[in-house]
Amino acid sequence: MTKQDLIDCHDRIKPFIHITPVLTSRLINEMIGAQLFFKCENFQRMGAFKMRGAANAIMQLTAEQRKNGVVTHSSGNFAQALSLAAQGLGVKAYIVMPNTAPQVKKDAVRGYGGMVIECEPTLEAREHESKNIEDQYGATFIHPSNDDQVILGQGTACMELLEAQPGLDYVATPVGGGGLIAGTALAVHYFGTNCRTIGGEPLATDDAYRSLLSGQIETNTTTNTIADGLKTQLGDRNFPIIQKHVEKIIRVTEKEIIASMRIIWERLKIVCEPSSAVAFAAVLNQKGKFNEKKIGIIISGGNVDLSHLPF
Repeated sequence: MTKQDLIDCHDRIKPFIHITPVLTSRLINEMIGAQLFFKCENFQRMGAFKMRGAANAIMQLTAEQRKNGVVTHSSGNFAQALSLAAQGLGVKAYIVMPNTAPQVKKDAVRGYGGMVIECEPTLEAREHESKNIEDQYGATFIHPSNDDQVILGQGTACMELLEAQPGLDYVATPVGGGGLIAGTALAVHYFGTNCRTIGGEPLATDDAYRSLLSGQIETNTTTNTIADGLKTQLGDRNFPIIQKHVEKIIRVTEKEIIASMRIIWERLKIVCEPSSAVAFAAVLNQKGKFNEKKIGIIISGGNVDLSHLPF
C-alpha cells in the first residue's frame, strides 16, 4: 500500500466522514511532561474511526458487488460502521452478530439499516454464518480489520492528525484487530517526519505484543478486559505492516485503562470508550520515555454503555 493509495482513499471517503478535531490539555501535558494531541474519533460518524475503513471498502467494490451487498461479523463498532456506510451508498449490509451481543448494539445496527443475523458467540459460528450469506446472496465479505481497503481507511485519521500537527515524535493507538494501528503506521511512515508508531494493549489480551516478539500471529486464551473493542486478534494483512512499521506495543492493566479513561473524561471533557483510553494509558505507563516529546493519540471511539461506567 502506497502513499498515493492513502491520499486517494482520503479523497474518496471525505463526503462520508467527519474531519474530527484535535484536542489538547495543559494539565495532561504537565502530568506526562510532554505535549499530547488527541485525535477525537469519538466525534466520527457512528462514534468511531471504523466509519473510515467501512466507507472505503464499500466504495472500492464493483457495481455488481455493491448490488449483492456486503457482509461482516462484528458485535461492536464495525457492525455499526458498515451498516451506516452501506446505507449512505445504497448497499445492503448483512451483519452477523453473536446472540450474546447487547440489545443496544443490535438496535444500533438496525437503526443504521443493517440486517442482523444472530449466531452462537464463537468465531467458528460467526465465520460459518458469514460464509452462508456469501453463498446465498453473493454478498462480499468485508473483514473489520484484516482488509487492505479497511486498513487504508483507518489510516486517514492519522493523516489528518499529522496535517494538523506535522511535528509529532510519536503516534499512539489502541491495538485490537490491528486495522487502526496498521493504517496509522502507514500514515506515519509516509507523512511523518522522524515520527514513530506505538500501540497500547490490555495486559489481559496481549496477543499483538506477543506476536511481535514471536514473529507469528498469537492468540488469546482469555478476553477478560474492560476494553471490549480490543478482544480480536491480528490478521495476515495487517500483521506484516505492524511488524515493519510499529516501534513497540506497551501493555497496560485494567486499573490503568480505567484511570486513563477517567482522566480523558475529566480533563478533555469528552466521552471515550475504554478501548480508546488504552493508547493514553500506554503513554502514561511509560511517561519517562516520552519526556518533552510531541505525541499524537488516536481516541478511537466514544460508544459507551452509560449504565455500566467503570468509575
